[in-house]
Amino acid sequence: MPRNDNHLRLVFLVGLIVVITALHYFTGTEKVHVHDIYRRLYYLPIILGGLWFMLKGGMATAIVISIIYAPHVLFQWGHHPGSQPEQYLEILIYNVIGFITGFLTQRERLQKTRYQQTAERLEESYIKLREQADQILEIEDQLRRADRLSALGELSAELAHEIRNPLGSISGTAEILQDGMDPTDRRYEFAAILLKEVARLNAVVENFLQFARPERSDRGAFMPSEVLQEVFTLIEGQARKSGVRLSLEEGAAEILGDRDQIKQACLNLVLNAVQAMPGGGTLSVAQQRDGKFLCLKFRDNGPGIAAADLERIFAPFFTTRADGVGLGLAITQRIVRRNGGEIRVESRPGEGTTFSLCLPLADSSSNP
Repeated sequence: MPRNDNHLRLVFLVGLIVVITALHYFTGTEKVHVHDIYRRLYYLPIILGGLWFMLKGGMATAIVISIIYAPHVLFQWGHHPGSQPEQYLEILIYNVIGFITGFLTQRERLQKTRYQQTAERLEESYIKLREQADQILEIEDQLRRADRLSALGELSAELAHEIRNPLGSISGTAEILQDGMDPTDRRYEFAAILLKEVARLNAVVENFLQFARPERSDRGAFMPSEVLQEVFTLIEGQARKSGVRLSLEEGAAEILGDRDQIKQACLNLVLNAVQAMPGGGTLSVAQQRDGKFLCLKFRDNGPGIAAADLERIFAPFFTTRADGVGLGLAITQRIVRRNGGEIRVESRPGEGTTFSLCLPLADSSSNP
């Protein structure tokens, strides 16, 4: 109950008691029936005191009224000895009513408090149950997805091996044919197109194989700056052709993981960023500590990703590019999770995209 409300109620009770007491003391004792009414009026502040201030309020109000009413009975009604027993009994009833009202009110409020606490605990339990249910549903979804991906991986591996052999034959034949042609010959151009498409198909097959390949890991401590520098060296030519400026922030922290796998994950992210900015732009990679993790933040100022696409960005075979396969980010996510990390994405259309690749710090590897 607000403190201001308590003050107002206390003032009201005091005022009411003073008014009723004044009526008693300034009304002649010959008006017996009027005094009977005034005596009954005392029940109002007693009941209000019990309702507003519980047991202490009810008893305190009854005792105060008893003390200030007793002299009136003793001195002003002394010449009416027949009325005094009834009035003293009334004083006793004042205290009984004050006790009962205050006790019941206090009990009701305590019970209400218990009910509120129980309701709060039930609400907390309900929220926890909902969270656990959501987690269970998410885990079930991941298990179903993992089962599908496992079957898909086996099928992809078989298909990839079957496709790779004829691709090698086609590529070798096209190169032999191209060697005997004049570069100005129209057929030479067709052979070049054939070789280019074979190379693209071979890259797609390699992605399938990498996605289906059994998980093997050779974990160790290494400097992510060195890996990123190697990735930038590999991609520098393509970035220059696209007008993309590469920026790398040096760091001194070591991370724990499979160096080659992390390099592949970083390469996938850098390639995606460069391909997302065919008209030029900037790709910067910063390093930021986050507890026991080091986050590599790949930030570009490209066109960004639509909110609807963000939910499926790591799904296998999801791509927004016409010539894309949709396995790069799925492979990257698998690599990161395999190495005990996580990957997050933030993007707004027209403002660019930031991928945060967070991996365990080497100096925290000894912690459980």
